[in-house]
Amino acid sequence: QVHLVQSGGGSVQAGGSLTLSCVASQGTYNTNYMGWFRQAPGKEREGVAAISIRDRRTSYADSVKGRFTISQDSAKNTVYLRMNSLKPEDTAMYSCAAGPMGWSWPLMPLGTAPYSAWGQGTQVTVSS
Repeated sequence: QVHLVQSGGGSVQAGGSLTLSCVASQGTYNTNYMGWFRQAPGKEREGVAAISIRDRRTSYADSVKGRFTISQDSAKNTVYLRMNSLKPEDTAMYSCAAGPMGWSWPLMPLGTAPYSAWGQGTQVTVSS
């Protein structure tokens, strides 16, 4: 199973930008898709963005469309989440995730069910 290690995150003022990174220690070739999720205090975990490692198709939550960009660098076994125009409501613990080896792009790539490996989480705090 792929092991995920995150970096990035931190505190920023509203309107600012941050980039999160997620390295797949055994290579992104061990999964067909990866995603970013977030969970704010008292709220359920929600899918933010997902990407197909094979054909680079992407999926975004409506709340982040046009502001967040998910991308991958297969040579570095890394998936990124670039977050622009951050809002206070983006404040949450962000986690990357990977699908099981051999699974195809899911019907609901922003749901948690298709993912089997999770990063350690990193806090993003946006102040107004």
